[in-house]
Order: sequence, then structure tokens, then C-alpha cells
Amino acid sequence: MGLLSLTIWVPIAFGILLLALGSDSNQTWVRRVALIGSLVSLLVTLPLFGGFEVGMAGMQFVEKATWISRFNMHYHLGVDGISFWLVVLTAFITVIVVIAGWEVITERVHQYMGAFLILSGLMIGVFTSLDGMLFYVFFEATLIPMYLIIGIWGGPNKIYAAFKFFLYTLLGSLLMLIALIYLYNVSGGSFDLATWHALPLGSTEQTLLFFAFFAAFAVKVPMWPVHTWLPDVHVEAPTGGSAVLAAIMLKLGAYGFLRFSLPIAPDASHEWAGLMIALSLVAVIYVGLVAMVQTDMKKLVAYSSVAHMGFVTLGFFIFSEMGVTGAVVQMIAHGFVSAAMFLSIGVLYDRVHSRDIAAYGGVMNTMPKFAAFALLFSMANCGLPGTAGFVGEWMVILGAVKANFWLGLAAATALIFGAAYTLWMFKRVYLGAVANEHVAKLTDINAREMTVMVLLAAAVLAMGIYPKPMTDIINPSVAELLAHVAKSKLN
Repeated sequence: MGLLSLTIWVPIAFGILLLALGSDSNQTWVRRVALIGSLVSLLVTLPLFGGFEVGMAGMQFVEKATWISRFNMHYHLGVDGISFWLVVLTAFITVIVVIAGWEVITERVHQYMGAFLILSGLMIGVFTSLDGMLFYVFFEATLIPMYLIIGIWGGPNKIYAAFKFFLYTLLGSLLMLIALIYLYNVSGGSFDLATWHALPLGSTEQTLLFFAFFAAFAVKVPMWPVHTWLPDVHVEAPTGGSAVLAAIMLKLGAYGFLRFSLPIAPDASHEWAGLMIALSLVAVIYVGLVAMVQTDMKKLVAYSSVAHMGFVTLGFFIFSEMGVTGAVVQMIAHGFVSAAMFLSIGVLYDRVHSRDIAAYGGVMNTMPKFAAFALLFSMANCGLPGTAGFVGEWMVILGAVKANFWLGLAAATALIFGAAYTLWMFKRVYLGAVANEHVAKLTDINAREMTVMVLLAAAVLAMGIYPKPMTDIINPSVAELLAHVAKSKLN
């Protein structure tokens, strides 16, 4: 078992252990085991840093073993510059979520913690799979723990939200399954992604495959207009569920575009790039405007996530190294910032039990330490230079301007809208006089909450101030991907 297998199966093993041995009568033991499991899972990713060859574009830490020999399926894992940081992000956010739910979750704690640990391993499986069917199994399996997290620990309309989440994402994935089976047949019975990338597919084949993958990945991102499930799910999901959904699960769809759509159907990707760019700009501009009129904090940040992920798909389909690298950086940055935003809302909700902006006002007077962190995360959500939120968006805008000035100008409006809805929310919630007795009775964050805030703040600032270690790892793999797409286009 190699390093990548450990990153997948260590959290899953701890999750299964909690489900098998945990109960409501030993909650302290359950929480400690969950924390140990998440920390061990994060520590397992550290050797990847030491062993990863910076400057190398190909797959590293490759593992391959026969899975189902009759259908030539393999347990085939690998990581490159594109997927490396997503693996680390997943392990890091899992630790954060376990700490954040330490005191908040009081019922079925073992199932809650176990579901998150299993989900963490499954998501890392998606990011490391080099076998098409293995990718599909992990991709679909992530639905199960998240469905349970929403449906059991969610809000009043949790069942509706859980079903909507499950059906939207499952229906899109069925078309992807058909595409995978087709590729298996035309490749002579192989599920190997590298083999699929080299297939000489015709124009019609590529178009059909492109839209089959689009159905699965666009819903997961989510792109406009198949984004409507996201706000409902975020509103009903528990705080930890919202954090993981925004920080990592949305990236599964974006990652799929880079692993499947662009390299397998490069001609179709170029042909339909205009449509993808148009849908991305609608997400960036229109959904940003929709966010401005929200009265629920979670819904506002949910629409904000759709707008920020619009930057990611925009960066992919301008086919420039600056744009694609910026989009990958934006995926990581959005993971930190969106998790921080949702966990900050959770801190307030745990005390007041309301997500309505109107229920707050003057929080800075009673929670000054927390308000300072909330301000930093709000600035990052706006894309303030020096924070993680700036780096990826700026690179995508630069890439868009080089492709077409007006395209870059349209994308840059997101910075204005992002500042408008984020600062409007911050002003209404945190600034001014104490609005009511609920706010007057608030107590500042405790040591556990401080730990979560400090870890996220450190990640947001470190990435914003010095992103070079991240881009040095990402660049070679992006350059190789774009060279493959360009070469295929010319042929």
C-alpha cells in the first residue's frame, strides 16, 4: 500500500471504526478518535511534499493493481500538480470540520464524525484515480455520506434538500457512466485515463462525450443554470456539511473537466468554449447580483460560491496557462475562504440560532475577536490583495484579458459585485450599535473556535502573501495539459 492509498483508506478506516464501536454513551471517546483519525489522515499527506518532484508534469506516487481482471479494471492511483493540492486541502478541511463540530453535534456523534471521515477518503479517491471506473465509483460514493449528513443533521427542510442534492448529482452522473462505457469499448477494453487521452476520436464523438461529461461535472460545480440545488442544500445542511460541500465537493466537478472533458474531447472543448465562457460569465455576474438581495447569510455565501466557481470554469476554457493555473489556484483558495465563511456563520448560528442578516447588528461590540477573523475572511471573499481570494481571480482575469479585453472586463466586474454583497453583509451583521438583546448576550469565541479561526486565517494569509510554492507545483501539469489539447486541436 503506497502513500496515496493511505490518504484514501486511513480516514475511511477511522470512519468505519467510529460507526462500528461508537455510540451516544461514549461521545468523548468518539470525538477524540475522530480528531486522531483526521490528524493522522493529514499527517499521511505530509510525505507527499517531501517526495513530490517539483517541475515534473507527469503522475507521481503511482500505484497500480488489478481490480476486476475480467473487465480490465485497475486500482490505479496517481497525483500530479493539478490534484496534489486538492488532496492536501481535503485532509486539512476534514480536521477543521471535526474540531468545529466538537461541541455543536450532540446526537449520533459517532455517525456524524464517521460520515465526514469516510467522505474525506472518498473525495481523495476521486482526486487520485487514474482508472475511469474507479473514478466513477469514488465520484458516486461521495453522495452517500453527504446525503446522510444533510438528511440527518440538517435543518427543518433537510429531507427535501437531501433528495434534491442526490437526484441532481446522480442524474447528471448517469450520462457520464454511458460515456465511460463507450470509451471502454472504443479503446479496446481499457479504463485507463492515459489511454483515453490518446484516442483519435471524431468530431461527433467528441461533442457527445463532451456534453455527457458536462452533465455530470456542471451540476457538481455547479454551473448556471443547474446551480439551483446548491442554495437549498447549504441552507439546510449543518455547518460542517456546508463547509465540506463548498470547500471540496464542488471541486470534484471542476477537477473532472480537467481530467476528462479537456484531454479526451479537446476539439469539442475548443468548439464549445464560447458556450462554457458564456455560462461562466452568467455565474460570475448574474449570480453575483442575486447574492446581493439575499437576506439569509448562508444563502448569500452559497450564491457567492457559484459566482467564484464561475471563475474556475472561465479559466479552464480560455486555454491559456495563466488562466488554467489561476483557475486551479482559485479552486484551492475558494476551499479555504468558503469553509471559513460558512464556519463563521456557524459560530453565530450556534449562539443565536438564526441565519437572517436582520437578526444581527453590532456583533463587533460583543465579539471583537471573532469579528476580526470575520473581517479577514470577508476581505478574502471580496478578493482583497494579500489574501487567498485574490491570487486565482487575478490570474484568471489576466488570462481573460490576454484572450479578449472585453471578456476580462466582464470577469473583473465580479470583484465589484463580490465586494458589494460581502461588505453589505458584514456591515449589517457586525458594525453599528448592538441591535437587540440576543446580540447583547453574545460571548466571544472559545479556545476551540479560536483554533479553527486561526488555522483558516493562517491558510488564507499564507496563500495570499506567498502563492509561489503552490503555482510551482501546478504549472508543469497545466502546461502539459494545454500542450496535449493544442496538439489534438491541430490534428
